[in-house]
Amino acid sequence: MALHFFGIRHHGPGCARSLAQALQQLQPDAILIEGPPEADELLPLSAHAEMRPPVALLVYAPAMPQHASHFPFAEFSPEWQAIQYGQAHGVPTRFIDLPMAHTLAAHMSVAAEEGAEGDSTPQPVQRSGDAMAQLAQAAGFSDFETWWDHLVEQRHDSLELFAAIEEMMSVARKSLEEPLSPREAQREAHMRQMIRAAQKQGYERIAVVCGAWHVPALRDMPTAKHDKDVLSDLPKAKVAATWTPWSYGRLSFDSGYGAGVQAPGWYHHLWNTPQSASTYWLTDAVRLLRKNGLDASSAHVIEALRLSESLAALRDRPRAGLGELLESLQSVLFGDSEAPLRLIERELLVNDRLGTVPAETPTLPLPADVRQLQKSYRMAPRADQQDLELDLRQPKHMEKSVLLHRLSLLGIDWGRTRAVSGKSGSFHEKWVLAWEPDFEVRLIEANVWGATVETACNARLIHLARNATRLADVTGLAEQMLLADARHAVPEVMARMQALAASTHEAGALLEALAPLANVLRYGSTRNTDTASVAQVMDGLVQRACIALPLAARGINEEAAQKLLQQLLQANNAIGLLQKPEHRDAWLEALEQCTRGQSNPLIAGRAVRILLEQQRWQVAQVAQALSLACTNPIQPLSSAEWLEGFLQGSGLLLVMNEQLWQILQAWVAGLPGETFMELLPLLRRTFATFEAAERRQLGQRVATGTVALASAMSSAGTDEARASLVLPVLAALLGPIETNEVAA
Repeated sequence: MALHFFGIRHHGPGCARSLAQALQQLQPDAILIEGPPEADELLPLSAHAEMRPPVALLVYAPAMPQHASHFPFAEFSPEWQAIQYGQAHGVPTRFIDLPMAHTLAAHMSVAAEEGAEGDSTPQPVQRSGDAMAQLAQAAGFSDFETWWDHLVEQRHDSLELFAAIEEMMSVARKSLEEPLSPREAQREAHMRQMIRAAQKQGYERIAVVCGAWHVPALRDMPTAKHDKDVLSDLPKAKVAATWTPWSYGRLSFDSGYGAGVQAPGWYHHLWNTPQSASTYWLTDAVRLLRKNGLDASSAHVIEALRLSESLAALRDRPRAGLGELLESLQSVLFGDSEAPLRLIERELLVNDRLGTVPAETPTLPLPADVRQLQKSYRMAPRADQQDLELDLRQPKHMEKSVLLHRLSLLGIDWGRTRAVSGKSGSFHEKWVLAWEPDFEVRLIEANVWGATVETACNARLIHLARNATRLADVTGLAEQMLLADARHAVPEVMARMQALAASTHEAGALLEALAPLANVLRYGSTRNTDTASVAQVMDGLVQRACIALPLAARGINEEAAQKLLQQLLQANNAIGLLQKPEHRDAWLEALEQCTRGQSNPLIAGRAVRILLEQQRWQVAQVAQALSLACTNPIQPLSSAEWLEGFLQGSGLLLVMNEQLWQILQAWVAGLPGETFMELLPLLRRTFATFEAAERRQLGQRVATGTVALASAMSSAGTDEARASLVLPVLAALLGPIETNEVAA
């Protein structure tokens, strides 16, 4: 009866290749692998024709699905090769790590004590990091990754490699001064117990595949009683397991995965084309550069390949590694620029791809429904980004849009919308899709809302509406309700909205609530949705907002006025979108009240601007309001604030209206010097919001006294010497004016 230990790195092509060769030589009659024992029954699915890594074992607590852990595998993962060997040769294969029932129970207890609900995915403890870094430095390498890649991943031997790894780990563990953490001690104790159990069952050639760090502790076994004591009194929870698609991106260090590797995209080539990995990888690099508009050719590939091989020879290495390839690309293609290299490190070292799992994989109803819909709509999930344009007038496109909105409501942002240009925004949607492996966990969590996407979406909307305390939150839910076609949630959402609207008197909350409801009413005809109940709520909200706005505009400071202004603009756009005469009349009447009394000057100025744009007021009325605002010698700051509200974002008011320009010019010219310098920052902030063409035309007026769109004025009787005195003042107000702009 013999034990054979194979210490591996969890995702290393060299280890995987050597392990596959070693297993062929050994022909074990039992294979024990570091992994969750709860997944033993899922191992036969790994040999299914539809199973394509990268994939992961997902172990979770059904009662609290947010407590879960992934165990990912790529094709070049040694554990995956051990599983494949066991399935292909009918060798009993099982996982021997500490059961996740204990690990997740411990995390659930901590979360309950701390009141935390975050992700409790346990990460592998990298106790070997410091010792490995020291060994790499002793061997003359700057970092562990380069050393391990040179020492292990590019080798092609088998049994001899694992003997060397075991000896190296024994030395590294002896150098540690601190004892193992309790969890690491429990893991190793359980693995030893599983090894003893396999020995008692009579297996004669047992292959143990585990992290290289654990090999010395598993070979030098203490007594069985010692391990039993270590594992006593462990908490336990009910758990379930399934296979789930994974991606190369989630195998990398940058994803936060504790056992991640630097470059899964490079390891993919090392596994599939070990003798030509450099050539294939450089070809991918050139293809990526061309895709992003950078110059790269076949000649560059040849030159970079030669240089990388020369660097490897100078460093006494058998073949070029990733470090040599990156240095060669930098020298041949990029020179002093580091941006292209950052692009390659971000895109090519990961070379993201998403695995697939068989349809027979056990799962909960909601994830199964999502997969069925993806298959039905021909929307295969992919790890890389893909664009999707939808025309909502087509039934199939509408169904896809509804699915994406429903998933988003459940916290699964598979797609993100982008602005549509050149087409009707009401009938077209543009999405960017990218499937994340974490979505599988979120689907399991969302399963509590229902067995299908539709029922889960309705149930979650109802829950959110019942617990909402702000009117704006419920109106936002109403917009999501329409986009997700959650018809069964309409009564609950609208009832909650009515209740909050009746008890809300704050003008800002009422104004914020108008925009989402306007979008609901706007999209109603496009999506063939009955919005009669929404229209009734909208009518009441508009009336309340129009009553509350004039009162809210009085006696507020600058910060509150700026916030109210943004809310006012959103509401103005919403009312304009609805195009209902009764709403428009009530709104404009409320704005007229904001121009009188003690209203904040910022709000009053914008109210006058809107009244002019809506043709409620004529230019003469606006000129009178501007003149009154600019004749406040006691509080000139109020005049500047009024101007900011009136002019912000539209210099055409001054370009097109001579009367307004003359009033403003006279006010600025009449300001005392100290007052003007005090108001200058505020005035400059206002003029900075004008378009470049508007500023240029106003600059022409300052320089020449005319403007292209204004009628020509006679210069008879003009004292040019006196008129020129105002030029420095207006130049300070408008900012520097380029000579070529004035000449134009």
